[in-house]
Amino acid sequence: MTLTHFDAKGAAHMVDVSAKAVTDRVAVAEGAVTMAPETLALVTSGSAKKGDVAGVARLAGIMAAKRTAELIPLCHPLPLSKVSLDIVPDEDLPGLRLTATVGTTGRTGVEMEALTAVSLACLTVYDMLKAAQKDMVIGPVRLRSKTGGKSGDWQADAP
Repeated sequence: MTLTHFDAKGAAHMVDVSAKAVTDRVAVAEGAVTMAPETLALVTSGSAKKGDVAGVARLAGIMAAKRTAELIPLCHPLPLSKVSLDIVPDEDLPGLRLTATVGTTGRTGVEMEALTAVSLACLTVYDMLKAAQKDMVIGPVRLRSKTGGKSGDWQADAP
């Protein structure tokens, strides 16, 4: 397997995507923040001291997706056509399950944008609730699926 971010001499470089076809591309990433039932109750009741936990985390994830190329050195800046974050309480976890969906029409995929969005949204959940609980656990974070591009569609196995 050849790693595309390295040239023949092993130096890191930005991949030239100019010869790739422009296609519709979508990536979905997921993550979770596990917390005590009492901390989850602060979210579901809307009584967290810093305010709307899910709303702020959603905005943070959207902002993060748009800035991925500034954060990850070899990512291309992309015109995103869609960024959404679903944040769902899960009492069985207990905690929040987060799903980021990112789309574009372009020459390279949006996997990193989806992963960045869900990661920053998880970090924002932690920030919003750390006064109530410092030992929350973030993760796992993973790519769930991607569509479009030369390599075609891909979907992760069920966890």
